This record gives sequence, structure tokens and C-alpha cells, in this order.
Amino acid sequence: MASPVPGIHYRKLCVYQWVIGRQISADGSTVLDKTSRGYAATYADGSHVQRVSCDAGAEGCVPMRSFGNTYVGYFMDDGTGKQTAQIHLTENSRSGTDEPTVTGGRFVDATGRYYVYQATSTGKQYVDAVNSYRYDDVRLTRSVTAASVWGSALWTPGTGNGVVTAYDLEGKKTVHTVSTGAPCTVKELQVIGRWIYWNCGPTGAAGVYDRTAKKNIKVPSGPALVGDGYLVQHDRTAGKLMLTDYHSGTAAAARAIADLPAGNTVDQRRLTWTVDKFGGDIAYVGADKAIRIVQSGVPTQSLAKIESDVAGDAVDVKGRNGVDYWDSIWQLNKPADWTFTVKDAQGRTERTITGSGAHVEVNWDLKTDSGTFPYNGPKTWSLKATAEDGGGTYTTGGSLGYNGGLQGFHDQGYYSYGELVTLNSSGALTLHYTKGKGTFDFKYSGSGWPAGTVAVPFGDMGADRCAEMLVRMPDGELRRYAGRCGEPYSPSNSHTSLGTGWNAYNVLTAPGDLTGDGRTDLLARKASTGDIYLFANDGAGKLKAGVKIRSAWTGYTKIVGAGDLNGDGYGDVLARDRSGTLYRYDGLGNGKLKDRVKVFSDWGGSYNAIVGVGDITGDGKSDLVVRDTSGNLYRNDGKGNGSFGSRVKIATGWQIYKGLF
Repeated sequence: MASPVPGIHYRKLCVYQWVIGRQISADGSTVLDKTSRGYAATYADGSHVQRVSCDAGAEGCVPMRSFGNTYVGYFMDDGTGKQTAQIHLTENSRSGTDEPTVTGGRFVDATGRYYVYQATSTGKQYVDAVNSYRYDDVRLTRSVTAASVWGSALWTPGTGNGVVTAYDLEGKKTVHTVSTGAPCTVKELQVIGRWIYWNCGPTGAAGVYDRTAKKNIKVPSGPALVGDGYLVQHDRTAGKLMLTDYHSGTAAAARAIADLPAGNTVDQRRLTWTVDKFGGDIAYVGADKAIRIVQSGVPTQSLAKIESDVAGDAVDVKGRNGVDYWDSIWQLNKPADWTFTVKDAQGRTERTITGSGAHVEVNWDLKTDSGTFPYNGPKTWSLKATAEDGGGTYTTGGSLGYNGGLQGFHDQGYYSYGELVTLNSSGALTLHYTKGKGTFDFKYSGSGWPAGTVAVPFGDMGADRCAEMLVRMPDGELRRYAGRCGEPYSPSNSHTSLGTGWNAYNVLTAPGDLTGDGRTDLLARKASTGDIYLFANDGAGKLKAGVKIRSAWTGYTKIVGAGDLNGDGYGDVLARDRSGTLYRYDGLGNGKLKDRVKVFSDWGGSYNAIVGVGDITGDGKSDLVVRDTSGNLYRNDGKGNGSFGSRVKIATGWQIYKGLF
């Protein structure tokens, strides 16, 4: 029988042929489905799991150690007495394949990802970590001493009686030195949060040092297993398991919690009985050979993180930066119900993952709750855990850059910011990129474009999550250039013709999604009539036939596709008339527009270019960029409610560009 983990107990009796785990509720009342952690009988080649004598069965018991997260460590014997430590992670996976071959192997302690074992054949102690997702070299080979791991802290005796130190395996340095008051060099250590249990040998003095109160608590001597605020000992004379409660700072009189006969082996800890150091469970093998659970009844410490391995702050669904997933783990000090949440820049929840236990493992596939990819851009994530016993909460969170998903409005890059496109007299079509601070910070150009070229930054017209660029050539051909996800465009890049005769339109603009299918659509104004036509995106690289949605828009000097300005999920259109009044037409999601709403009066008389550029400030709201006749470039921040803030100058000298798109 092995020490249990929070709500999970792994134990092997001789009557079984497998190492079996069962999840147990925090109050010990419910036992759930069982899972396997390895074959426990003898293989055809003679290899077998290490066994030792015990009173639970004639064939002996498998000594093992549970890590608190469903991992189980034990030794595998090759049939000749040579042993190798193995850590079984799931039913079908294990770690520890590079461990040395030894004899007389014994696990000393394990918590979360970290473990300690030793061997009589080498006289050495080995410390290491299971690297579930990211490799962290913490391996130590050291002399055998008392040792305990709590999270990434390795606790061992220091110099002088009663002194113990904590060595941070990740930081590779000593982080705590504690004088416990022990009158000896400590012979055994068990560390659980604030509690440091020590003894001076099987019959020597014993105590628990409270790191919070900074005091030593005297406890009964003799072999013990420590839980959170209590310890358990086997009174072999009385045939009882006895619990000593010290959580209040003083050891109470030991009380019997279960009947357990003396048996024949000297030390039956983790063989016929064990303690859950992550909660209040004590498990033992009853006279009927059944495993029984009894609760300690001792209040636990408040919920806290022991250790974590958290993924980085950038992911890419397409794997451009080698990170196309987000997997993280947290080891808590006791069972909890937890919720992991991802939100976009506007605070809208995109993904929620829930679970329970002292081990939190988040395997986010980078999709939303509906199974789709979210839009690129900045995200925030949070984790909230609430103790199952009501003793506290733990919260944490962070920011995350998300790439490779859906591109935002006017987004030609690889992050959900809008890019401004320009054409100069030398034929360079330039993509101006922002870092999300409201300015354009760097640029890339493709050359060879003829005078009269009109570019329309578009959306993804296929399924590769790269926004296309529509380009009307001077002869009236409209081309769809395959999205390049941040790379510039040249005329020779891969493209498909969408037909000729497009010079009949004096406005071509992409407002975002007007039809409610999630795809960017095209609006065009016919020069001869001023009528507005919608060319819907068919999602397969083509445009559907044009449908007239408005008539005689001849009075507007500028018509601008602006993206979703009011937060309803549909694209909107801005139109400025000859008097300088700017109007907004909200998309209805059915291919039509609502009646106009005034945005500004007497606005933009000096502006010769107005571009609905998408989000360039990083707040998730579509912004406006304008250029005046002097070449000054301004930004009007979108407020997300259909209106804009006052203009802010962001550049000068932009008169060199013949076109802004």
C-alpha cells in the first residue's frame, strides 16, 4: 500500500496483479473509478515489481510512493535483483527510464513532480523531477541523509543539531535554514507546508517545527507518518492506529482512530497503513483485507500552491514559435475545485476548463469552448481554485499572446492588430505594422506594382487562417492574393483572378462581416450610379455575385469599411459627405445596413485619406487612421460603441504615399 494523494489512493495487495488507483472524495465518503499504474505480477522474462514482506498478504507488498498528482513511483526488478526506479504517470506512460540500475532501492519522498530515492548498493540518494511538458535539469546525486521534498524544495539536515535547510531545486540555491530545536542531527524528515516533522531515530526524540509560528512542538517518538497538522503512529501493543493532533501549536493526547493488529514486520508504514499528506485521509488494511479510509478530523491549512510549471506567454496554433499548445500544472496543498479561464482583450470569455483535486493540470488545445480557433491577439488567463473542504482559495493569472488563429479586421500580420497598407510612386506596396500602441512601428514592402493599383486588405477567403489581399489592377482585373500571414505582397505572388471590369467601381472597401457568416465581405460603389453592391465572401476563395444594397450614394466623398465599431459582431461602414459630416451605417448581419447615425459634424475637410484600419491600440476596438493634405497622419481611437475619440497625430511626411488602404 502506498501513501495516498489528495483524493487518490494507490495501493497494491498481494491478491491483485496490478497497481490500482481510486479517486476518493475530499471527505472520504465516495470512491470513484479505478485506474491502473502498471502490472504487478511477474513478466515472462522474470522481471517483476519490487516486493517486500508485509502482513497484508503471503506474497508480500509492493513498496511505492504516490506523488499527489496520480503519479506513482516504485522499483522494477529485472529478475536477478537489479532494480530501476520507475515513475508511472498514466496507465500507458512512465518516466524514470534513465534512472541508474541499483539494488536495495527505496523511495524516500515525493511531492508533485519531485521525488527522492536511495539505494543500498550505491550508498547514494537521487533527486529528480518528472518533466511533463518542459525539461528542467534538477537532478542531484548525493549522500544518503534524511530528506523530504515539498514542491521544488529539498529539505535535508544542515550543520549542527536540529538545523535543516531547504534547497530550491529549480533555482539551485539554498533558500531556507531552520533551527528546529532537535537535540541531534535529524535522522528523518517529513515536510508538509508549514510543518517540519523530525526525529532522532526510531526511539529518539521527535518534534514538529511550525515555520509559521516559529516554535517546536514535542510529539511522541517512534515511527510516524505526518499529515497536515497531525501525525499517525501504529501502537503495536494495543493494536491501534493512534493520531496526534498538533495543528493548534500543542500536541494533544493521542487518540485511537482504527484497529490494526501488531503484525510481524517491524515497520508497516505505507504497507498496511498510510497517511494522505495532502488532506485528512488515513488508509489502512482491515482484518478482512479490505482497504479502509478514516478521516483525521484535523483542520487543514488554507489552500495554497506548492509548486507549478506554467507555460510561456506566447502560443501559435500553427507552431511558428514551436508552441502550438498551452499545458500547465499546479500542485496544491489539498484538493480543490478549480476553473481555468481565457479571455480576449475586451474581457469576453473564450475558453473555460474545470477540474478537481490537489493537482491542477490544464491542457488547453488553443480553441474556444465551441471548438473553433479564437481571434489572434492579447489574451488573459486566470486560474481560481476553491478548497473542497472550504479552507480558502488560490488564484493566479497572466497575459498571453495568441497567434495562428483567426485574423482580426484589416489584419495582414500575425497578431490581431490592423495593418495600414500604402502604395508609393515607385510601385512599392507596403504593410505598416503596429505593436499595439497606436503607432506604426515597422514595415515590409513588395515592389513592382503599377500606378493605379488599388489594394483592399481583406479577410481569410479559405481555411488557412491567413487574410487575403484583394488587388485591383489598372486594367480592371481584381485579383485575390493568397494570404501571407505577415509577409509583403509582390505582383508575382500566388494569386487568383476574380474577374475583370472592376474599374466600373470607384470605391472598393472591406467592412468586415456583413452577412453574419463570420467572413469578411466586399462593398463596391458603382461610379455611374453611386449604387452600393455587396460581394459576399463564399469561403472558398471566391466572391458571390454582387447584390445592390443601397442606391445613389453619390453625395459621399469617402466610403470606408471600418470593421465592427459597436461590438455586435458585424461589420460597419463610415461615409463622409461633402459638408464634412461623418455617418456610420451599422451592419445588420443579413447583408444589409441600418439607417445612418451621425458620428461627427464638420469633420475631415482636410483629409484626403480615411482608413478603417482595425485595432492598432491593443484594446480590441477598431480604430480610424486619417491623412491630411499636409501629409500628417492621425489616429482616432475606436470606443467600441460606434464612436471615436479625438484625433492624435502619429506621424508626418505621409504625403509620399499615393494610396492608403
